[in-house]
Amino acid sequence: MAKIGITETVIRDAHQSLIATRMTTEEMLPVLPLMDKVGFHSIECWGGATFDSCLRFLNEDPWERLRILRKNLPNSKLQMLFRGQNMLGYRHYADDVLEYFVQKSVANGIDIIRIFDALNDVRNLETAVKAAKKEGAHTQIAISYTTGDKFTNEYFVDYAKRIESVGADSICLKDMAALLTPYRAGSLIADLKKAVKIPIQLHTHYTSGLASMCLLKAIESGVDYIDTAMSPLANGTSHTPTESMVAALQGTEYDTGLDLKLLTKIRDYFMKLRDKYIKSGLLDPKMLAVDANALIYQVPGGMLSNLLSQLKQAGKEDKLTEVLQEVPRVRKDAGDLPLVTPTSQIVGTQAVFNVLTGERYKMVTKEFKGVVRGEYGQTPTPIDPEFRKKIIGDAEPIDCRPADLLEPELDKLRKECAEWTEQEEDVLSYAQFGQVAVKFFEQRRNKKYGIDSKHSDTENKVLPV
Repeated sequence: MAKIGITETVIRDAHQSLIATRMTTEEMLPVLPLMDKVGFHSIECWGGATFDSCLRFLNEDPWERLRILRKNLPNSKLQMLFRGQNMLGYRHYADDVLEYFVQKSVANGIDIIRIFDALNDVRNLETAVKAAKKEGAHTQIAISYTTGDKFTNEYFVDYAKRIESVGADSICLKDMAALLTPYRAGSLIADLKKAVKIPIQLHTHYTSGLASMCLLKAIESGVDYIDTAMSPLANGTSHTPTESMVAALQGTEYDTGLDLKLLTKIRDYFMKLRDKYIKSGLLDPKMLAVDANALIYQVPGGMLSNLLSQLKQAGKEDKLTEVLQEVPRVRKDAGDLPLVTPTSQIVGTQAVFNVLTGERYKMVTKEFKGVVRGEYGQTPTPIDPEFRKKIIGDAEPIDCRPADLLEPELDKLRKECAEWTEQEEDVLSYAQFGQVAVKFFEQRRNKKYGIDSKHSDTENKVLPV
């Protein structure tokens, strides 16, 4: 067994899970030279909700962030999270936009693209995989892990074989909702290793308190890489602490080879940031607690913090338990969806409406109708025809790959945002975030000409998970 490789998540998923993706590039900069010396397998630093957060809340250009990270992490592989045909937005995009996004991501510094589809519909991954391979990026496909009668080891093994056949360079078992248990992790990784030849990585959150044990059992079963987070922003809805796993494996056949003393210096830096986040109220101590209810409600860490924020804004924080109990019921109605962006946002919001209106499906979101209709792809379990009819009425269900229904849209988008474009990548920001991107472009222009303005109307909103 070769040494275990570690993907460090502290500047992407860790702060997405704990502080709704509010870490700024300025806050990252001082520690990057130290992180670059560690020898991580990769540093996950972009994608997911970071793109949205940069534009919507931080008044930062996400592309400029990537270029800065690339410059300051010259010896590290930079990794991003990419939602298949959804890219980093919340709908399916035409293939020409997706291909251009992948091209620009790699050109600006990304080495590894972790691609997943919330429904585990391999048709929604194929264009992204081809695009990533064309650009020479390492293409990792993630399996969205969930539980239920349908989700046996055989289900995941079958999906892994299909992933390998479409050209993935590696596979990530993505346990975004902390549903994996240690012995299941051991048996599932063992079965996956037997079934495919490409490397396997494990991504799991600490929400239910089982993550470290899951990683250890997976390591014993042959996993190649694991995701962890520096301890100040670990645990709770985040990940297993990096230093703890490095120490646990020292002197064994799985030794990571990473320097604990160097990691301690990095920890010291993030500890100061953590203190700042707690004092400002950005880091809610509730997010650091273990909650085994995750195993019942199947709610990912980032989704939990955002549900809490939504209910606080409605003055209904006391309804959190009811909403958490409603989530698995909505999920089952919608075809046993794994809960990860965008399905976590869609199911979570619908669960909130079901509870706050006092009647299930009295008010149905456009996105929930889209899932039930088939706009996001094929659900793991077929949706009950009567329920579908109730939700979508006379609309025609979609059975093909949803993106096959989309006309090329890059040229149209370029024309729409032409007046704001200062770099080629701006069209991709606009494609995904529309008016949010335009507001950012306005601010960027105002700053250039010394005009002061702020995102006052979006400052207090929360990001989708």
